[in-house]
Amino acid sequence: MRVVHRCAIAGAIIFIAAIGTATSGEGVSFSADIAPILNDHCATCHVTGSEPGHMALYSEVSYQYLVGVPSEESTLKRVEPGDPERSYIVHKLNGTQVSVGGKGQPMPFGSQPLPDELQAKIRQWIALGAPNN
Repeated sequence: MRVVHRCAIAGAIIFIAAIGTATSGEGVSFSADIAPILNDHCATCHVTGSEPGHMALYSEVSYQYLVGVPSEESTLKRVEPGDPERSYIVHKLNGTQVSVGGKGQPMPFGSQPLPDELQAKIRQWIALGAPNN
């Protein structure tokens, strides 16, 4: 009986630790992973915040222009922490912006879509709560 009890306790501890890791943003970092994507693929056009979309996407300011900020083209926020499907940036990158009430061209404008692995990283970061880490 004691072995079963100890196994149950050990299982609960592992489960709680796994939940903590999944929600902490570990494994994806805004500064190390997301900001470089934005710098390489977005900041060449979104520099000052006066361009279409009114957002600057270079490393030092991109977080404040994205997270929790309403989109100008849709009723969605640019990034809705914890919810990639309710994040307009995901739709702009996928070319599905019209399906969520948006408009305009898919991003990055005039370029190939972001590779799937980069889009997946952005979705993962948003799903983890879009931490500023």
